Amino acid sequence: MSTPPLRLRISEIFASLQGESLTQGLPTLFIRLTGCPLRCHYCDTPYAFSGGDWMTLDQILTTTHDSGLPLVTVTGGEPLAQTACRTLLYRLCESGLTVSLETSGALPIEAIDRRVQRIVDLKTPGSGEVERNLYANLDHLNPQDQLKFVLTSEEDYQWAKKLIKEYQLQQRCPLLMLPAFQHLPAATLAEWILRDRLPVRMQLQLHKQLWGDQPGR
Repeated sequence: MSTPPLRLRISEIFASLQGESLTQGLPTLFIRLTGCPLRCHYCDTPYAFSGGDWMTLDQILTTTHDSGLPLVTVTGGEPLAQTACRTLLYRLCESGLTVSLETSGALPIEAIDRRVQRIVDLKTPGSGEVERNLYANLDHLNPQDQLKFVLTSEEDYQWAKKLIKEYQLQQRCPLLMLPAFQHLPAATLAEWILRDRLPVRMQLQLHKQLWGDQPGR
């Protein structure tokens, strides 16, 4: 009896400009997996908590290659909540694509293919999910990874600033700070970073500036 093919529940697959990370602005194919164990207060993709369609890995790979885009981001929800996500990441890398993963960091990242650029979102107090951070993940970051802080307030900023110093995070990988859309004025965050000479790259959520909360963007 043959083994059934691995499947993933997919919320959507779409082309867009990368809104965050060091590849911001580049045309990218997004594979959004369904499901997430977190409930961040500022979440902009609650529609990905449930629903979606089952697709085999071969179907996902075919759709990905048909897009003609060499950059692929696997996101969610929380993509690592589906165990087959790790196999998908491996298959995408094996097919010659440049692959990144957007993860909350609440689940282990050490077993992910080393070719994948892991963008880890460390949850701040303002997210409502700070207790879900798996700090052991910090030991597995390497220079091609990125650590992201989405901030809602000065409390979040001070919390992130303390963590950067405590764990010497600037020596591990590039650090990104973003104001949560419609929660924290961008100019205010910029002033704090300049005042403190913080070793981070500030970004705005480009996709939000262009398309707001429109799904598939």
